[in-house]
Amino acid sequence: MAKLEYDETGRLLFTEEMKKDYTLLMPSMAPYHFIYFRDMFRSEGYKCEILENNSFDVIHEGMKHSHNDICVPAMLVIGQFIDAMKNGGYDIHKVALVMTQTGGGCRASNYISLIRKSFIKAGYEFIPIISANAVGLEPNPGFKITRSIILKLISGLIFGDVMMQLRNETIPYEINKGETEKVYKELEQKVSNYFYSRDLKVFYHPNKLFGEVIKRFSEIPTDKSVKKPKVGIVGEIYVKYSPLGNNGLEQLLLDEGCEVVTPNIFDFFIYTFDSAIHDISKYGGKRYSKFLQKLLIRFIEYRRNKVRRQLKKYGFRVYNHFYDLRRMSDGYINRGMHVGEGWLLTAEMIELIHIGAPNIVCTQPFGCLPNHIAGKGMIKRIKDNHPQSNIITIDYDTSATEINQLNRIRLMLSNAKRNLS
Repeated sequence: MAKLEYDETGRLLFTEEMKKDYTLLMPSMAPYHFIYFRDMFRSEGYKCEILENNSFDVIHEGMKHSHNDICVPAMLVIGQFIDAMKNGGYDIHKVALVMTQTGGGCRASNYISLIRKSFIKAGYEFIPIISANAVGLEPNPGFKITRSIILKLISGLIFGDVMMQLRNETIPYEINKGETEKVYKELEQKVSNYFYSRDLKVFYHPNKLFGEVIKRFSEIPTDKSVKKPKVGIVGEIYVKYSPLGNNGLEQLLLDEGCEVVTPNIFDFFIYTFDSAIHDISKYGGKRYSKFLQKLLIRFIEYRRNKVRRQLKKYGFRVYNHFYDLRRMSDGYINRGMHVGEGWLLTAEMIELIHIGAPNIVCTQPFGCLPNHIAGKGMIKRIKDNHPQSNIITIDYDTSATEINQLNRIRLMLSNAKRNLS
């Protein structure tokens, strides 16, 4: 067992020695994307696994070891981690937890301290909790965000977004049932292999791979003569992407005969950079930091433009440039509203309406203030300007009944199908 080391505040550190033997565990927040995070870390010499435990015990452990006023995403993440310690078969003296942290003004930024507090309460105070962030919060000697990791992270997020879009855009119309899923699994393995590339291949190879992935999906025989309602999913980032957090919403909509349209997760990450730039411009700060974040956005959009060209070439929906997406929120909500999902949530609803998906499920944890302002609070104005919009908000909470959520979603779908005819 590695010697435990602490910083001057008493925080348990993840050391260089731990990197050799410890397994990093990550929550399954976004299944399309986090599988590539796993490969990214493994390729950089870490042992890493994505947790997939989603039984009722996860909810029970989360409720038991967190405050009852904590939002359901925090409760589920805590529950998933603690359940894995009890039932996952891990050597609990050789595991560490990794959680993303944005540093913004939301309870999501406090996940790390909430998890740490819960683990101390549960008797796991010897397990390191690692904050994965781009702003230098809580550094650890054995965990470094290197240039190679940043490049692979950018590629992983783009690949996750592409795979999510192409699967959802193809599977409702496939002629041979099950073929889309087969192709998805085939390509998932091919993309995973990329992360073990070295040197310049890490930088250049994705450009070729983007085209191969999109071309392969385009070869799946489809029949789009039968129109299906397009249903968008927006909301708080965890319940928006996590089947555990939204009771399998994506699969529910597919089973109901819909085409699911979920906005790219990468826009959320760019939005956090853009928010920092906005604050530095308005309130002051390091100009160097502002310059670097602008440069990073330009590089990301340069790479995403290559994907957009391939999507257009093979007849798939082309998503908006980030700054075009940002402009969609003009006249609805101030750009300074960037707590939680902020103006991005409003912009995504407008974007969905513009691309022919006016049927929208706005997912939110019960009592999530940013979502109530930027999501529910914007619906009236959106409907005034876009009468064809068909938007519902669904609160996800451990006390919310699934049948009530289901009934409200089906009521929205009945309107969507009626409007389609």
